[in-house]
Amino acid sequence: MMLSNVLAQLSDDSSAAIALVALGDLVLLAQVQAAGEEYDETPGEYVSGAARRFAAGASSEEWLALMTALEKADDPSHACLDKMVRWSLKRDAEVHAAPAHTCLCKGEGACHDS
Repeated sequence: MMLSNVLAQLSDDSSAAIALVALGDLVLLAQVQAAGEEYDETPGEYVSGAARRFAAGASSEEWLALMTALEKADDPSHACLDKMVRWSLKRDAEVHAAPAHTCLCKGEGACHDS
């Protein structure tokens, strides 16, 4: 499946939730649920937002890591989802660890605090 198709599917809340469950990672699912609750989002909303935030805020190195993961994966769509969600969870953890809960998007948008 082409990356553009994967990203398009993640923009839909229900498709994103189904894709997350299909990963079969209960720990990741619990992390997404907790993060989504923090922002008053369903797991599907969090996942679709994670894809948008990655697309808007990932560095060139992070995109290269994603492309490498896609190239090596048996299921590129699962690898894409996994990378983007884990990236977003990490960024959200950094935001919460930052003083005064500051936004880390540096004015580039696509974050929870904008």
